[in-house]
Amino acid sequence: MNLCISQATTLPATFADDINGYADGGCFAIEVWLTKLEQHLAEIKPEPTKALLEARGVSLAAAAYQGGLLLSQGEQRTAHFDHFRHRLELCQSFRIPTMVLVADFTQAVDAASLGRAIVSLKQAGQWAAAFDVRLALEFRGTETFCSCLETAVMLVEQCGEPNVGVCLDVFHYYKGPSKPEDLDRLTKANLAHVQVCDIAGVPRELMTDSDRVFPGEGDFRFEDIRNRLRAIGYEGYVSLELMNPIVWQSKVSQVAELGMASLTRLLNG
Repeated sequence: MNLCISQATTLPATFADDINGYADGGCFAIEVWLTKLEQHLAEIKPEPTKALLEARGVSLAAAAYQGGLLLSQGEQRTAHFDHFRHRLELCQSFRIPTMVLVADFTQAVDAASLGRAIVSLKQAGQWAAAFDVRLALEFRGTETFCSCLETAVMLVEQCGEPNVGVCLDVFHYYKGPSKPEDLDRLTKANLAHVQVCDIAGVPRELMTDSDRVFPGEGDFRFEDIRNRLRAIGYEGYVSLELMNPIVWQSKVSQVAELGMASLTRLLNG
C-alpha cells in the first residue's frame, strides 16, 4: 500500500504551497483537489507546475472529485460531461492515474434512475479509459443514492468496465448504512482508492466532515478494514482526507508530517 494526503486536508493553502509543504513534511504523493488545481492553472502555466513537482519529488496519486454524471439529463448532463472531459485532460497531462467520482444528489431513486446510473457510469468509464484514467466511485453515507459500500460495489460490477472501481472512504463507511460484511465484497480488482480519517466523541448521526481528525485520535476501529486491505493484496493509495477548519490553520508541512505519521501507524497496526 502507498500513502498520500488529500489537498482537502490543507484546503486554504495554494497548490504550490501544498507541493512544497507536503515535501517538507515527508509526504511525496498528493491526492489533488481538482478545484484547487484548476484555480492554480488559471494563473500558473502547467510547465512550471510540473517542474516544481519534479524538483520536489512529488507525484499526484489521485484527483477528487467529479460529480453530476450518473443521473443528470439533457443540457445538464452535457455540461457535466464537458467538465468531466476537461478534468480527464488535466489528469492525463499531469499523469494522475485515478479520479474519484461521486454519485449525484437526488431525493429518491427508482429502478429507471438506477439503470440510467449504471449506463452513465459505464460511459464515464469508457471516456476515462481513453485518457488512461481509472475511476473510483465513492459512496456517501449521508445521501439517498449510493450511500453504502455494497451499492457502490454493485454499480461497479454492473457497469462492467475494468477501469471503474470503488473508493472506500472510511468516514462514509461509518456514517452511512454500510455493514462489516460489505468489506468482503472488496477485491484487489474492484478497489481503486481508499480515504481515511477518524472521528472523536461525535454520534454518527451528528458527525460532519469538519469533525474529521487524524486516524488514531478518534473512535473508528480500523482493524477489519486494514485486515481486508492486506487480505486482498491492495496495492493502491491510502489517502488522509480531513476537512477540519482547525487543521486548516496549521502549517502545511506540520500537517503533512503529522498525517504521514498517523497513516504509518494505521497501516502498521
